Amino acid sequence: MDINMFMQHFINALGLGSLYGLIAIGYTMVYGILRLINFAHGDIFMLGAYFVFFATVQFKLPWMLGVAIAIIGTTLCGLLVDRIAYRPLRSAPRISALISAIGVSFFIENIAVVIFSGMPRPVVQPPLLMEAFSISGIRLVPLALMVPAISFMIVTALLWMIYRTKSGLAMRSISFDIETTRLMGVSVDRIIALTFAIGSALAAVAGIMWALRYPRVEPFMGIMPGFKAFIAAVFGGIGSIPGAMLGGLSLGFVEIMSVAFFPKLSGYRDAFAFLLLVVILLVKPTGLMGEKLEDKI
Repeated sequence: MDINMFMQHFINALGLGSLYGLIAIGYTMVYGILRLINFAHGDIFMLGAYFVFFATVQFKLPWMLGVAIAIIGTTLCGLLVDRIAYRPLRSAPRISALISAIGVSFFIENIAVVIFSGMPRPVVQPPLLMEAFSISGIRLVPLALMVPAISFMIVTALLWMIYRTKSGLAMRSISFDIETTRLMGVSVDRIIALTFAIGSALAAVAGIMWALRYPRVEPFMGIMPGFKAFIAAVFGGIGSIPGAMLGGLSLGFVEIMSVAFFPKLSGYRDAFAFLLLVVILLVKPTGLMGEKLEDKI
């Protein structure tokens, strides 16, 4: 493999890994606060892609307006999921919330089939993002560079919010002791709702960029990216935001580079992700940047 081909695969892996990382952050934020795996997160990602499709393709709105509507709509859906499915179970055993999360996931997928139909829909890619250009023999499109750039800017802003604002301080406090935080006068439900809102907004951004990168939407499109983002969160250390992005990038490179170096194994591309999960659980269950947590179901 020559250097140009390697760099081409490197950029593809960087873009794919950035998307996995954005989705994984939603998993890791909710788990860090509630010790809950929000299995509906991949379906929230799917809703973001559908919202931008309807805004830009069906209603012919400008792309930037369509993106804003998609992010707002997806964020509201995330808040609704928290309010209906998770908040009533705050004091229940965590297994109850886990079952509720799985139920919400199936509900969103099937209601999407009813409303949107199961037929895949093509997404129009803005020409400005798809006009190819070459640098030293490497063929690039603006979208390939935009995806990781936006992802890293979002993660930087999120880390600033977590460590430099009162809301971020409240999130970190809840992650350590939710009852003590409530006794200190913090509106725990409001902070948890904010966490779901941020995670859903990130899933919407990832869904929009996924729809641009792979221009097709369908109701079950969030299942596999959701599973892989969960693997990325576990690999990086679930509960750690930098770990989620690192895990997403690592998974992206494992997928792309394994196929690049071993083309005959391209049919097993998804298997590499689950193999990575098994290995990390056997070798380092807390992930690369995770901490040991005492948890009781």
